[in-house]
Amino acid sequence: MYYLSQSIKKLQGENTNVDLRKMKGEWDGFFRIRTGKIRIIFKINFPIKQIYIDQIDYRGDVYK
Repeated sequence: MYYLSQSIKKLQGENTNVDLRKMKGEWDGFFRIRTGKIRIIFKINFPIKQIYIDQIDYRGDVYK
């Protein structure tokens, strides 16, 4: 939960120390947070302030 809240702050323009990337290709519209070997793939619906977490898994497994 901490990394998600930090990611939202980063998307709003605040300076936070979180590895957040916008995804491309088949993951278009999703974001990725890297925390060590774990990846969190999620989507944010800003108008209704909703976060949809698609996957939380190790790097080698999350993109399959």
